[in-house]
Amino acid sequence: MKLYRTTQGIFVDEAGRYYPVATADWDELVCSPDLQARVRAATGKQAVTNFDLGTILAPVVGQDVWAAGVTYYRSRNARMEESKDAGGGNFYDRVYAAERPELFFKATARSVVGPKSAVRIRSDAAWSVPEPELTLLINPTGAIVGYTIGNDMSSRDIEGENPLYLPQAKVYGSCALGPCVLLSAPPPKNTAIQLEIARQGKTVFKGNTTLAELKRAPEELAKYLFRESSFPRGVFLMTGTGIVPEDDFTLASGDSIRISIDGIGTLENHVT
Repeated sequence: MKLYRTTQGIFVDEAGRYYPVATADWDELVCSPDLQARVRAATGKQAVTNFDLGTILAPVVGQDVWAAGVTYYRSRNARMEESKDAGGGNFYDRVYAAERPELFFKATARSVVGPKSAVRIRSDAAWSVPEPELTLLINPTGAIVGYTIGNDMSSRDIEGENPLYLPQAKVYGSCALGPCVLLSAPPPKNTAIQLEIARQGKTVFKGNTTLAELKRAPEELAKYLFRESSFPRGVFLMTGTGIVPEDDFTLASGDSIRISIDGIGTLENHVT
């Protein structure tokens, strides 16, 4: 089942048919211990005949967004390369192999955008990229209850200049989630993640990976996030990226970013 938040209410997609869910309170629903049963019950009622994909919003109201870093070997290598002149390369190798993962705050709910909305690059950055990530929806008890697609927009030159600049490279009001929350068992290891960036109608970058390349289990990341923190309205946790464009690539205004994950769908945004 796929759960959608829209301008017309909350809907569940079951086998390509869309059913309204009998609540307007997103936070209450996703935090409910009966989430699966309540959403499943909606599929026993009348499906709508004209679900409008243009009404889809980001699947977030009161949830903060956190992120994990250096969870793929490709990401480790890219971070080491971008920060070698600043003497920070060794840090990324160490965190990749460490017991404790890198976790950082990414965005408040109000700064998250959904499908078809604009993401932006920092005006003082010269090297910006999207980071496609499987993103966990975790309820207040720390249980993973769903999965969505995240775009962790990043300024690689700023982070590479000094690892302590990570908050400025990551937390500047540019985070996308969507299009839905997949309510299912954990995605299998062969789940594909794809990124395509188009410029003036032409593909300028295309890459892919699978969850088999994710070094840390989603449950491990969630456990560390909840070790000393609580989230009364639940929380989203991005699990890291395994797709990094070449070092000579940077996003430009007008670019189209498409991130697809098997079983969830496609999150598409444009750069403002």
